[in-house]
Amino acid sequence: MMKAAVFYGPQNVKFENREVPNINKGDILIRVKYCAICGTDVRIYNFGQANVTPPRITGHELTGIIENIGSEVEDYQVGDKVLVVPQMTCGKCHYCLQGKSNLCEEVLLFGYSLDGGFAEYIKIPAQAVNRGNVIKLDDTADLVDATLTEPLSCVINGQEHLQIGIGDEVLVIGAGAIGAMHVALAKAKGAAKIILADVALDRLELAGKCGADYLINSKSVDLMQEVMSLTNGKGVDVAITACSVPIAQSQGLQLLKKGGRLSLFAGLPKDHAINPLDMNLVHYREISVYGAYASTIPQHMTAYQLLAKKIVDGKKIITNVLPMEQLVEGFGMVKKGEGLKIVVKL
Repeated sequence: MMKAAVFYGPQNVKFENREVPNINKGDILIRVKYCAICGTDVRIYNFGQANVTPPRITGHELTGIIENIGSEVEDYQVGDKVLVVPQMTCGKCHYCLQGKSNLCEEVLLFGYSLDGGFAEYIKIPAQAVNRGNVIKLDDTADLVDATLTEPLSCVINGQEHLQIGIGDEVLVIGAGAIGAMHVALAKAKGAAKIILADVALDRLELAGKCGADYLINSKSVDLMQEVMSLTNGKGVDVAITACSVPIAQSQGLQLLKKGGRLSLFAGLPKDHAINPLDMNLVHYREISVYGAYASTIPQHMTAYQLLAKKIVDGKKIITNVLPMEQLVEGFGMVKKGEGLKIVVKL
């Protein structure tokens, strides 16, 4: 038997004893060690989601150790430390064939349409094994820090569009775990000036430790004025909105210099998804605007290496490790903005 946190509907998670999944000849069984809480997990818990049909074990930012392998599985061994890429893609649609598997038209997702990581064991079916969804880690890998691989891979995907380089001035709006990772990655790419803004001073100070040069508490000062002052009235080269607030998108656009790049990294709530932006700024300033969604397996592999080599320091981002029995409490902490990243220990 295994312990599992099972989502039955909004604000209804039950802790159950379930049978350990049986594996077939091409499958892998993983003993989950840690699973981080994503903001999406919190939204599912509070409101449900269309692609999550209860009862479902959620959680998709997981690491663990291989417990068992099917008779036809190659290149993996019992005892291997691993992480799981949550997108099980088809490998044959237009987007998969173009190397954009994050946009796969037939994707299945661990923690959404498939059972995820808030349980002691997870079965990875042969299709996902063959696609490379199970990434082997070094024997010395820190399985707590490695839970950041999936969100960091999404940050890598978003920044690939932006082409941040040596000397760039970068503004990140939103000082959660994602904002902290954007700061760390921009610093690693050679950004000369990184400005981090948020309305919560405690999170701002925590995330700022990842490499921000200037912190702006936009609850107490005018963000527009502060950024323009820090950039001698010219604005920044790159702006990243790492929070689900419509005004942040507008501010990010306005604070770009000519030829700037804007990443609308965070989605908006459904009832605020229509957000008017000044398209004349885009036109006359030749501004590039990019969306960002999910990530690919190669981006996961890059993310893990960045974490393993401490180029992105997981210890500065993970602020709480909780037992699974406190999962719902962890959801509440994320919703309230307490700490940066919260990880559940199975």
